[in-house]
Amino acid sequence: MELILWRHAEAEDGINDLARELTAKGQKQAAKMAAWLNERLPKDCMVLASPAARAKQTASALGRPFEIVPAISPGASREDVIEAAGWPGDDDGFVLVTGHQPTLGDVAAWLLGSDGSLSIRKAGVWWFSSRNRAASNEVVLRAVMTPDLL
Repeated sequence: MELILWRHAEAEDGINDLARELTAKGQKQAAKMAAWLNERLPKDCMVLASPAARAKQTASALGRPFEIVPAISPGASREDVIEAAGWPGDDDGFVLVTGHQPTLGDVAAWLLGSDGSLSIRKAGVWWFSSRNRAASNEVVLRAVMTPDLL
């Protein structure tokens, strides 16, 4: 299974956290990362997004259908994201989760064998693979990309 963690792009400040929208810079970040992702993702990749406006706008930049998943809202747990994605799933699956810090950083750290957290930059992508080898599951970090590197 392929699991791609995509942090939402830069968003405006605001009191209503779920209503915060992307800034002009955030829209550019999301578009750059979406172009990079679209060159690499299969057509049948399942895209999941937090119900927060900024996550939905980031996912929309892909120009693909996506599912809004309340379980991956701001403040979700690592376990919520893992369950929503169906990790480790079947070997042919592709799931992209558009969500928030610190949760996505917690997921990334856990996938790498740590109970800590990692910092995922705004609009950054961490791409993991799950492989079944000799009756065990291996996790491979395939890519880390940020819009400023594109």
